[in-house]
Amino acid sequence: MLYAQTTPADKRRQFRERLASGELLRFPGAFNPLSARLIERKGFDGVYISGAVLSADLGLPDIGLTTLTEVATRAQQIARMTELPAIVDADTGFGEPMNVARTIQTLEDAGLAGAHIEDQVNPKRCGHLDGKAVVDEGTALKRIRAAVDARRDPNFLVMARTDIRATEPGDAGLRLAVDRAKALVDAGADAIFPEAMRTLEEFAAMREALDVPILANMTEFGKSELFSSQQLADIGVNIVIWPVSMLRIAMGATGRALDELNEVGHLTGKLGEMQHRADLYELIDYEEYNRFDTSVFNFEVER
Repeated sequence: MLYAQTTPADKRRQFRERLASGELLRFPGAFNPLSARLIERKGFDGVYISGAVLSADLGLPDIGLTTLTEVATRAQQIARMTELPAIVDADTGFGEPMNVARTIQTLEDAGLAGAHIEDQVNPKRCGHLDGKAVVDEGTALKRIRAAVDARRDPNFLVMARTDIRATEPGDAGLRLAVDRAKALVDAGADAIFPEAMRTLEEFAAMREALDVPILANMTEFGKSELFSSQQLADIGVNIVIWPVSMLRIAMGATGRALDELNEVGHLTGKLGEMQHRADLYELIDYEEYNRFDTSVFNFEVER
């Protein structure tokens, strides 16, 4: 009932233990608190909170327009609804190194298990778009050092994301990404998010070059091929995210439902595609609230 029973500190500790096992952890992207709870019920390992999704939820493009307050508030709403660890996209840290430090402590207070900070310039853009630019290595390392120094819980995962792969074509871009990733690890990053890797072989090269966990971003319509969980596990990837997938599916279904209303004037033909009222009430633990007030839940829902 209400929020998760597992404390943020315990979520972080358990997440670190799972990450140390070397197994692949699956983190679908939640687009709201209720979807985070569904991710948990379906047996996944964690919840990912995408900056692109948070921007889209506000009707904005993913170009660094959201603020720390907006991201932390929504991330807290999502993280507290699940017993699973949640990691959040913290963009470039919302400013200079001191801002990055504040970002980490704010996200700690919001109950997140970790966050990633990227090496793009401001204003940043979606990682799978062309025309990205990255900061110099010194600036990127300062961001990560500030994040590591600022955290109060050593189990809070500071992940460094590098977008440098897309700045140069072919093998040169991959070499730059590997070199940048190694420098970020030396600066204290607990894990690496190599953005826009194009092939399984590129992920494998990154895995071979680093001795910290790596994350694979399986976003649709992007630069990377869409590999299966098993393919990624086989080469030693530690975390896989599907950051925007659930939002895309939900918005696609909503668009089709609206078309149906325009065309036939009702949604009778869509009932089989809807979450049943009984399933919704089970997901939000309606019956548990009866322990506090029998007048809240004193009915049965027929299927």
